[in-house]
Amino acid sequence: MYDFKGQTAIITGGTRGIGKSIAEGFLKAGARVIVTYSSNEAAAARFKQENSQYAENIDVQKCDVAKYKEVENFFEYIDKKYEGFEVLVNNAGIRKDAVLAMMKESEWHDVVEVNLSGVFYMCKFAVMSLMRKRYGRIINITSPSGKYGFEGQANYAASKAGLIALTKTLSKEVARRGITVNCVSPGFIATELINDLSKELHDSYIAQIPSRRFGKPEEVAACVLFLASREASYVNGSTLEVTGGL
Repeated sequence: MYDFKGQTAIITGGTRGIGKSIAEGFLKAGARVIVTYSSNEAAAARFKQENSQYAENIDVQKCDVAKYKEVENFFEYIDKKYEGFEVLVNNAGIRKDAVLAMMKESEWHDVVEVNLSGVFYMCKFAVMSLMRKRYGRIINITSPSGKYGFEGQANYAASKAGLIALTKTLSKEVARRGITVNCVSPGFIATELINDLSKELHDSYIAQIPSRRFGKPEEVAACVLFLASREASYVNGSTLEVTGGL
C-alpha cells in the first residue's frame, strides 16, 4: 500500500514480536531497515535469516536504548554510514509486573528506563538529525495500560502514559520542521510479551475486548506504516489505538 523506496527506517526492538512485524512491513514497502536489539542474539540472527531476501536492506545493530551513551554511538554510526534516516519507530519495551506495594525498586526503574527514558534518548538524537532534513516521522509505541492502568502494572502504565505526554510535547516542538510525532497504542497482541499471562488473566482480557480476540502484530504494523507515510503529513501528536475496541 505504501512506497518507502529510498527511505531509511529505524525500529528499536525490531527483531521479534510487534517490532519484527513493523520492520518486515517496511522491508516489503521497499525501505532500508535498521533494527536494534538489546541482548537476544538468537532473535537477531533469526530475524536476518527469515528476511534474507531483503538482506541488502537490513542492518541489525545491538543497542540498549536505556543507555544514553549507546544511543549516542548508534546515531553517530547512522549519520556516518547512511547520512541520516527518515523514520524512527520507538518500539523497544519491557514489562516487570507486580502490585505496587510489592514492586521492587529495580522493577520500577528498569521499566521506566527502557520504556520512557529510552524513547527520550532516541528522540533527542533523532530530532537533531531530522531537523536538518526538514522532514521526518517518529512513531512511539504506547499501550492502553497508560490510559486504563491495569492492575499490577504501575511501572508499565506510568511509562506508557508518560510516552503519550512526551509525544504530544515533541510534536509541537518539531512540527514546523516537517516532522510528525505520533503514538500507536496496541491492545492485547498475540506476541511473546503476553505469553506469561495466567489463564485467568488471559480469559479476563479477552472478555474485555469487543472483538473477542487478541490482535495480530501485522495489524499494528499497518497502522505504523500509515503514520510513517507522506500521506499522513497532517496527523501529528495523536494516538492511534489498535485495540479491537477495548
